[in-house]
Amino acid sequence: MVATTNRFQPDYAVPPGWVLAERLEVNDISQAEFARRCGRSPKLISEIIAGKAPVEAETALQFEKVLGVDAGIWLGLEKDYRLHQMRLAEAREAEASADWARGFPVNELVKRGVIRRASSAGEKVTELLTFFGVASIEAWTVRNETVVVAYRHSPSFESNSFALAAWLRLAELEAEEQALKNYDRTAFMEALKQVRQMTRTAMPKALVEARHLCSEAGVALVWVKQLPKARLSGAARWLSPRKPLIALSGRHGSDDQIWFSLFHEAAHILLHSKKGVYVDGETNGDSGDEAEANEWAADFLIPQPAWQRFLAADSYDSEDSVSNFAAEQEIAPGIVIGRLQHEGLLSWRSRLNRLKVKVRLE
Repeated sequence: MVATTNRFQPDYAVPPGWVLAERLEVNDISQAEFARRCGRSPKLISEIIAGKAPVEAETALQFEKVLGVDAGIWLGLEKDYRLHQMRLAEAREAEASADWARGFPVNELVKRGVIRRASSAGEKVTELLTFFGVASIEAWTVRNETVVVAYRHSPSFESNSFALAAWLRLAELEAEEQALKNYDRTAFMEALKQVRQMTRTAMPKALVEARHLCSEAGVALVWVKQLPKARLSGAARWLSPRKPLIALSGRHGSDDQIWFSLFHEAAHILLHSKKGVYVDGETNGDSGDEAEANEWAADFLIPQPAWQRFLAADSYDSEDSVSNFAAEQEIAPGIVIGRLQHEGLLSWRSRLNRLKVKVRLE
């Protein structure tokens, strides 16, 4: 996945005025005489030669008639020169914005091949702007305002907002590569029912199939390895009014965490505002939308009546009991272990952790 584009950017551009002055000298024509032949003012010709005034289409046609040099050449010189001047101005501005670029995990983004290694602070800023698909830092700030300031966090979930924005952009680029059908809420619910049963299938095959099922329902499911200082389990957002995105990081590396994150993010898509960006850590679900998403995911994976019956049997510390209950519910045993641990009924270091499956998302 590469977001950069191949660009030919010469470090020079010839002002059309230089070429004009040279042609006038070769033809032994004074600026005043040339202005009369073109029907233009001497001041305009002087300003064109000095690079202060542009060569416009009408002027280029006049130069063509008087000097025999095609109008397209004059306009091409003008375009290249003005573009070069603008690039120089942008480079100076980018150099002054180096502090902004320092907030991002640039080395990791270079390693992943989404930006090129820069030789200057200005180039680094330009690479980052290209990666985010924006023209300026101001545009980036507006586009990422929700990401930077509105995501929920707790003392155990403190991501660097710049790294977080970069991770979400990586997820967005992954989603852009997927061919999706139109979003259908009913189809998405049916897909989630199938994904629930698929939790008993071996990884990563199960996730690949889950991605296919979600895409058929119009939801982009991607997994992006976490970036340094972006400590999150997953995220949900709408890329457009008809294109929802679920992104997983695989941060904790176990099947129960990955599956719960998937269904938690699905809850955001199903229940909450399309304008929100929902970024989820491990304990940021104690109120509001996050608590609702946690409850929905927990009940979807293990319906509350079945869960209460299981707890009432008071044998949840038995490997056989957990395995049998998981088989009855048609879910992975690790999901049962994860919920027991989340509710404080099992130690996080329980011997039953062996029922969880280690997963590494790449």
